[in-house]
Amino acid sequence: MTIRPELIDELLKECSDPREVLAEGGLIKQLTKAIIERCLETELDAHLGYPKHGRREEGTANVRNGSSRKKLKGAQGEIEIAVPRDRQASFEPQLIQKHQTRLAGFEDKILALYARGMTTRDIQAQVQDLYGVEVSPTFISNITEAVMDEVRQWQNRPLDSVYPIIYVDCLVVKVRENQRVINKALYLALGVDMEGQKELLGMWIAQSEGAKFWLSVFTELQHRGVKDLFIACVDGLTGLPEAIETLYPQTRVQLCMVHLVRNSLKYVSYKHRKEVATDLKLIYGAATEAEAQVYLELFAEKWDRLYSTISKLWRARLLSRDPLICLPRRHSQGDLHDQRHRVGQHVLTQGDAQSPDFSLR
Repeated sequence: MTIRPELIDELLKECSDPREVLAEGGLIKQLTKAIIERCLETELDAHLGYPKHGRREEGTANVRNGSSRKKLKGAQGEIEIAVPRDRQASFEPQLIQKHQTRLAGFEDKILALYARGMTTRDIQAQVQDLYGVEVSPTFISNITEAVMDEVRQWQNRPLDSVYPIIYVDCLVVKVRENQRVINKALYLALGVDMEGQKELLGMWIAQSEGAKFWLSVFTELQHRGVKDLFIACVDGLTGLPEAIETLYPQTRVQLCMVHLVRNSLKYVSYKHRKEVATDLKLIYGAATEAEAQVYLELFAEKWDRLYSTISKLWRARLLSRDPLICLPRRHSQGDLHDQRHRVGQHVLTQGDAQSPDFSLR
């Protein structure tokens, strides 16, 4: 809806100071109050079947019965409105429902402050300063607790029994704890279901990343209904593949190619990095294991004189039968082949990942 400039000019005609528009009791607040009250009057007109001061139909016993006062908390501060009533008390307004005391978006602002690590007392003072609204710490706690109930339900929801692909990674995030900002490890597990749709299976926070905590993560996934994983794509954390194989012994572990290439380029001087990266792409982009072996030998002949560690690293990946390299191309399309799934940086590919064939077993 576009507001006509003439209407805005009419509203601002008696405004001598532009600051009055946003001030306490200013134009914005008055306009919000007037629009809400007009909408409520229109809702009551539709409920009763006739407009205010209009003629009602014969047999209609319900009539208007004045109004009641209600205070609403919102981004403009506290607004007092008149809510129209009917004699039979059957009117159920939809814009501002019965017992509603907050305008839409007000709770979101409180939750945003809470998510930034502020205490209930800090939020109380901040809301008072920003909006001129006085809220109690109990009121803030009730809002945050209601959201936490939904979070707990999401955390404990049942999962599918089979995920063809699962990506796991860990981020280091800053968390406010005991009035201090400290680093903590945020564990992420992203699954690809049988229809090729990505699903965030869970998020966990710990003091640091370790294979022992990953074992507890996979134990929880198992308890939530995950019976089988075909391919697990992981970084190079020591002990992580063993933690997966403890609970899912048939799962093929795929080392993330982004991490593997990064680790390889650590040994390379800047002037050779682009050329080395291009030659490595031939290895992990090979259609078959035999072709990957050929490209690896060519890479070793070319670069072992300068960077012998790299070929040793990639030979170890071939010996471990890395799924991306060792499986036929038709079994590793989409996200798995492109390897642009940097979960830790929240950059995911947009194409659907196809479910691997059951013959992988």
